Amino acid sequence: MINHLPITNKYLKEYFGYDNFRPGQQEVIDSILTGKDTVAVFPTGGGKSICYQIPALVLPGATVIVSPLISLMKDQVDELTELGIPATFISSILSDQEVDKRIREMSNSQYKIVYIAPERFYSESFM
Repeated sequence: MINHLPITNKYLKEYFGYDNFRPGQQEVIDSILTGKDTVAVFPTGGGKSICYQIPALVLPGATVIVSPLISLMKDQVDELTELGIPATFISSILSDQEVDKRIREMSNSQYKIVYIAPERFYSESFM
């Protein structure tokens, strides 16, 4: 397995302010970065978000995260934006015009992380 520790540690410190990963996080991140299908089960507050946010920063293009919780999406995007990470969400609380705008911005590579609600997969304009 490739050791992604130097680059992932850099992002962990630079963006999130942590010196070390919690138990299990580095293994999950390494698995994702080597292209493996990965499932990680951590307790609430156990650091799951970093397990997909750091690979999103390392990998090219945008990472799409599916979440049924609109308030969580908004909170995560607010935090990421505050950290200087280009992120957005697309959900039913947005106007059609705002959704179209964010989809155009996605197409123009303006985001590293995009949270979407599961029902977006039924939207032809999104796909």
